[in-house]
Amino acid sequence: MNKKLYIVLGISAILIIIFVSNNRRSSDMLELEEAKPAEVVTLTNGDTYNLAAGFVKKQFGNRSYRMLAYNGSIPGPLIKIPQGAAVTINFKNDTDMKTLLHSHGVRMDNAFDGSQTTQKEMDPGETFVYKLEFPDAGMYWYHPHVREDYEQELGLYGNYLVVPDDENYWNPVNREIPLFLDDILIENGAINLSKDDADHTLMGRFGNVMLVNGETDYLLFAKKGEVIRFYVTNAANTRTFNFAIEGARMKLVGADGGAYERESWVENVVLGPSERAIVEILFDTSGTYAIESQTPEKTHKLGEVVVSNESIAQSYAEDFGALRSHEETIASISPFRSVFSKAPDTRINLTVDIMGGMMSSTGGHMMPNGQMMDGMNMGEIPAGGIEWEDADMQMMNEMSDTDMVEWNIVDQDTGKKNMDIDWAFKEGEHVKIRIFNDPKSGHPMQHPLHFHGQRFLVVSRDGVVQTNLVWKDTVLVKAGETVDIVLETSNPGTWMAHCHIAEHLEAGMVMKFQVN
Repeated sequence: MNKKLYIVLGISAILIIIFVSNNRRSSDMLELEEAKPAEVVTLTNGDTYNLAAGFVKKQFGNRSYRMLAYNGSIPGPLIKIPQGAAVTINFKNDTDMKTLLHSHGVRMDNAFDGSQTTQKEMDPGETFVYKLEFPDAGMYWYHPHVREDYEQELGLYGNYLVVPDDENYWNPVNREIPLFLDDILIENGAINLSKDDADHTLMGRFGNVMLVNGETDYLLFAKKGEVIRFYVTNAANTRTFNFAIEGARMKLVGADGGAYERESWVENVVLGPSERAIVEILFDTSGTYAIESQTPEKTHKLGEVVVSNESIAQSYAEDFGALRSHEETIASISPFRSVFSKAPDTRINLTVDIMGGMMSSTGGHMMPNGQMMDGMNMGEIPAGGIEWEDADMQMMNEMSDTDMVEWNIVDQDTGKKNMDIDWAFKEGEHVKIRIFNDPKSGHPMQHPLHFHGQRFLVVSRDGVVQTNLVWKDTVLVKAGETVDIVLETSNPGTWMAHCHIAEHLEAGMVMKFQVN
């Protein structure tokens, strides 16, 4: 009898704990503000701006979720800054986790990079003053540099739009619209993320809900004849997007660090995590245009542009119809052309160590209990070198963590890997780096490799010389691909380079280099 009583009391206690916990979570949710759309904040040289990371609630479908936001909005505020301006960002951590504010692609002073090589991680409640300079026109962004897989996934990302000194740098357009492409994984009505450790470390966390500017049903209204310049940023943890607006003529004019040498007509633009594209579109007929990610496996509808019958007052159709060369970009690249064809100065391999090498050569997969999981072709190169989804290996990907998977950047010349790599360059060098994404690794897939604090040019892919260049801070290296870049070491300090798949970063795929 006593035993039964203890069991009943134990079950009752568990139910009470669950009830109280759920009520507390519900109460916490009620107290949170709804996430707002991003506001536009215009700063000038010498201005100071207060930015905080904190909690909000956001509705997807018929359910609200506890999310993270900068200044209460997802995405965070669009911060517009003149080229060459210096501003101060007073940043506060109002979350319950450590965080940092990284200004991605910005060639700022090393002390304000917002990474673990330049400052200690900020505890909840702490503040830090970032003094940032913006030498380059274009679209950049800010995000955490602690547990990006968790914090960025929940909404911590925002854009800097650096307005060019030259008012003719870009073409005349009717409007400029920033678009953040993202996805989020919601299963059984929950966003399951652990504060203790990253999961999905094999392929990265693919979301099943597509987002544009934080919304599942993004809608933009335009007038007939309107020309819009879109600044597109991929903020997803791992998903590569193939961005398109179905039925619209698209002109590619810029990328990470400003304008291309020459504008070009494109049907779509492939963007790995953290890459940006700047495109212009003329909506010359009324109707509904689908914003899509078009991949060989499926087409994801991301949103819509609805064009009315009302014609735009000021037409830029003639300017849109012409393809420009960009003399400023061409001139900035000219001093680097002499090193394009030289032998690489350094060489790195991108590879992976899974469970200490406990792999099967037959396509099966060794599990912790020693049994094999069949049908998972871990060593098979994805078609076209890009893993667009994890559908074929969803369970394996979900089970993977930082104990099981170590992603590696390996210096081919020294054998050192990840944070043991200790490159040192002089300021003002033009360093040619060869990046080889090993097709014989345990799991070949694409990697978006990002270099902090510098800019570079992608000069060849698999030996094919690239003829239309643009300054970059991130390059998507496909599985089996060899990419040559020329890094401009213009910014002194100790910097990071890493894969921008958030879970791969957590699983070790990061190195450091110095510019002296």
